[in-house]
Amino acid sequence: MKEIKILCWNVNGIRAAERKGFLNWLSQESPDILCLQETKAQPGQISSEIQQASGYYICWNFPERKGYSGVVTFTKEKPVSVENGFGIKRFDVEGRVTITKYPQFILFNVYFPNGKMNDERLRYKMDFCDAFLDFINPIKARGKKLIICGDFNTAHEEIDLARPRENEDTSGFLPMERAWMDKFVTHGFIDTFRYFVKEPNHYTWWSLRTRARERNVGWRLDYIFVTENLLDLVAEASILSRVTGSDHCPVGIKLSV
Repeated sequence: MKEIKILCWNVNGIRAAERKGFLNWLSQESPDILCLQETKAQPGQISSEIQQASGYYICWNFPERKGYSGVVTFTKEKPVSVENGFGIKRFDVEGRVTITKYPQFILFNVYFPNGKMNDERLRYKMDFCDAFLDFINPIKARGKKLIICGDFNTAHEEIDLARPRENEDTSGFLPMERAWMDKFVTHGFIDTFRYFVKEPNHYTWWSLRTRARERNVGWRLDYIFVTENLLDLVAEASILSRVTGSDHCPVGIKLSV
C-alpha cells in the first residue's frame, strides 16, 4: 500500500505566504499533492524559489486580472494530464480551476467565487457552482474516481460556523448557497472531514479583523470531497488549524492506494 498525502490551502496571496515561511512549511509537511487557492499573482511575480520548489511539478492557473484569484497545484507525481478551467470563458478568465489527472483519480483544485460583494457576484457564484456541477457529473457518471478540493466560500451546515444565527443573511451561509451544497452531496460527493469528525468547533477561516482566530469564531469554508467509489481509500481527514500565514488554514486527507 502507498500513502498519498493531499493538502489544500487558501493562502490569500502566495507572495505574502512566502514571506511568512511558506517554503519551510512545504518542506516540513512534504505533501504528495498541495492545492493552493487565491494565489493573487501573475507569472512574472512568482519567485524562482516557488517556481522551482524542490521535488514538485507545478501547475498554475493565472487569472486575467492582476492581484486576484488564481490556483496552483504542486504535485510530486507527474500528472497524466493537466487542464485549466471547464470551458466557459466567463468563469475561466478568473483562474479558478486546475484539473490534474493521475492513474488512480482525477483531482480538481477549485477556488469558488465569493458572493459577499454584491448581488451580481452572488449570482456569478451560483452560476459558477451550477456550471461546475454540470461539468463534473458526466465525468463521475463514467465511473471515474474524483477528488474535489478547495475554498468553497460556503459553510454547509450550522455546525460549520460559530455563529449560524447571526449569519443567516450573509453570503457564505445563505439558504441558496447551502442548498447548492446539499445538491452537490446528493450527487454522490462525500465531505471527507465530516465523514470522520462529527464534533463542532472545527473551522478553516477566521476574520482577520476581530481576533476571531484566537477566540475560534470561524467558518469551515475549505473542503475535500471524494466520490463514493474513492471513499474506501481515504484513511483520514484533517484540518491543520495551527498553521498560520493566511486567514484560512490548510485541510488534508491521506489516501491508502
